[in-house]
Amino acid sequence: MTVTSMAVLGVLGSLLGVPLGIAAHRVVVPRMAAGLDITLPDSMTAVWHPPLLAVLALAGVAIAVVGALVPARRAARLTVAEVLRNE
Repeated sequence: MTVTSMAVLGVLGSLLGVPLGIAAHRVVVPRMAAGLDITLPDSMTAVWHPPLLAVLALAGVAIAVVGALVPARRAARLTVAEVLRNE
């Protein structure tokens, strides 16, 4: 249950984080270049490709799931009496 709920949060985080990251890149990088009075080539600004975005989204889900595995395993090893005693 813990891993599943974290996977859902990882999906939501990926769905929000990837577009926000792209938007931030499109705002920050040109302004930094303008501040230095340089012109960046397209290879430095057009860095987002669909396979890379898919990998980034899956990485967000994987990080959430791996982060939930340790507490979930620890909780699964407890007996009911130990859980009730700790409450």
